Amino acid sequence: MQAPTPSTQWTEVVSPDEAQRFAGYAQRFAELQQRKSAKQGEGRALHRKQVLAIEGLLSVADNLPDFARHGLFAQPNTYRTVVRLSNGGMDRAPDRKPDIRGFSLAVHGVHGDSALGHGPTNVQCFALINRSNFGFATSVEFVDVVMAATQGPAALLKHLIRHHGFLAGTARMLGLIKSMGQPFAGFAHQAFYSAAPIACGPYAVRVRLRPTGDHGAPDTDAQSWGLDMAKRLATRPLYYALDLQPYLNDKLTPIEDASIEWLSPYTEVATLTLPRQVASPDTELAKTVEAAVFDPWAALAAHRPLGEVMRARKVVYFQSQKGRGAA
Repeated sequence: MQAPTPSTQWTEVVSPDEAQRFAGYAQRFAELQQRKSAKQGEGRALHRKQVLAIEGLLSVADNLPDFARHGLFAQPNTYRTVVRLSNGGMDRAPDRKPDIRGFSLAVHGVHGDSALGHGPTNVQCFALINRSNFGFATSVEFVDVVMAATQGPAALLKHLIRHHGFLAGTARMLGLIKSMGQPFAGFAHQAFYSAAPIACGPYAVRVRLRPTGDHGAPDTDAQSWGLDMAKRLATRPLYYALDLQPYLNDKLTPIEDASIEWLSPYTEVATLTLPRQVASPDTELAKTVEAAVFDPWAALAAHRPLGEVMRARKVVYFQSQKGRGAA
């Protein structure tokens, strides 16, 4: 059976109220970030807890298919890459607490126009999470759920019932608990995803990072995911494959609904190598990474983020960066 052909016939659908809505989201997150920072010290609105900062190398493969051979992946090369591992929550909570985990890359030494239209850029960021889809179709429900969750589980359940009815709201609450409680195998053994699309030249893709090679046995009872990674990196390099999943059509690979799993095959396009190193929360690298920007919009124009969720992130992330003096 012939593999489906990647298509360039994708489109974005921008609602006329987006600018106003996104500005409102940014303000709400800015206020939340300010409250959290007053109690916990300066930090991000989400993904506040940095688990570990790591140096690496991203090597782009040769002989890639046409849909992949754009921007960062236009030709084989090796780039210095900085990695920020994080917990996704609003607080610097213990690692044992169920959470979304983040694996963000800043690939340095690229050359091209920026996705923000601010002239040339020399960095390409990928902000990845350990979920293959976003969990919410658009930013609307996500923002409301996050804000309700800041008031505690009872307030969140009340919010969901008010918006979805008792049965559907309760089911939604149970679904969120189940999603948050998914077992985490550790950053050395888990796959991470963009969960929403980006451009790849005239094509659209989602991104996956998956561990390859021998990373040692998983520690399913790790008390610190940063310490778990640091111990591994002290004795061996770690390897990951970077894969692209192309857009096929609106039914199988929708651009605007981030909650849908894309039904298209992945293609490996690069290898991320994390060499043996001393990784610690006390290094200069850790301090630099904590202050840095890891934003899907810190990107080449060839890899411009796509879809409503990504457009919302553009506004909210920038406001968060201003709030901690990073922009």
